[in-house]
Amino acid sequence: MRRLDLRAAPADEGERLDRFIALRGGISRGLARRVLERGGVFLDGRRCKVASRPVRAGQAVAVNLEEGGRGPMGPRVLERARLLFADEHLVAVDKPALVPAQPTLTSDRGTLPELAEGLVGSPLVVVHRLDRETSGVTVLARTPAAAAALSAAFRAGEPAKSYLALCARAPSPREGRIDLALSADPLHPGRRRTSPTGQSAATRYATLRQGPSGAALVACSPETGRTHQIRAHLAHLDAPLLGDPRYGGPRQLLGTEVPRVMLHARRLELAHPITLVPLAFEAPLPEDFLAVLRALVPSARGGEEAP
Repeated sequence: MRRLDLRAAPADEGERLDRFIALRGGISRGLARRVLERGGVFLDGRRCKVASRPVRAGQAVAVNLEEGGRGPMGPRVLERARLLFADEHLVAVDKPALVPAQPTLTSDRGTLPELAEGLVGSPLVVVHRLDRETSGVTVLARTPAAAAALSAAFRAGEPAKSYLALCARAPSPREGRIDLALSADPLHPGRRRTSPTGQSAATRYATLRQGPSGAALVACSPETGRTHQIRAHLAHLDAPLLGDPRYGGPRQLLGTEVPRVMLHARRLELAHPITLVPLAFEAPLPEDFLAVLRALVPSARGGEEAP
């Protein structure tokens, strides 16, 4: 990966971020803006997409250049079966776990848009994000008009989202609606906590079944789209997700290894961004999720799939 590591000097104080990157990085301003748009710029380690953001003297600016991030073998692609829908405006895919939705501070390779581009042959724009370890339905835009409409819809909470979670314990109460604002946890970087001064967040949930281990399969429908919302809300109900030590969830339970955070985006319903036709996409449970489900929350009917 080609990366620029820049440091703002006193003379750069107040300069627009896109212009600073172009001048100090020796690249075109157009390329600087494209990298910003795809999430490849970090200010003091925090992602920034705002081209007009003024830089401060002493600020560290890391820039992952997409053009330099592609090796001679070309990017990997998703399996064809993971393409759930595609037209000239949007694409829906079944995101594998451990694939980031956008570039990270250390890499611009293997992101979901990059992998999905290999299936549809055109650039794609992220309009909503699943955590790196979360699997399931994700939509991406193919045109600026679709990107704008989809982003606005997600900000307004219009799409209906359905998740399945495997929890270390059943939440208490076993079903209901949790309406607690979330904010960054100053004592635990990268974690969210409930806070009356945070961003509003609401999640409907229902325990579907519980195994002898105490682990439970829980259906979740977030009404808002806050970072780590389901993870933080269920942890607040003493039901941390399996494989989620950040929120108190174990990586092993009764001898069963849990390879990642056990959260899957099962279904997404939304209006087409251009035609407004209702759309619905579903992603099957992946094998790693099924393996933990079978081991810790077996179905009384002997089935393997969740309801």
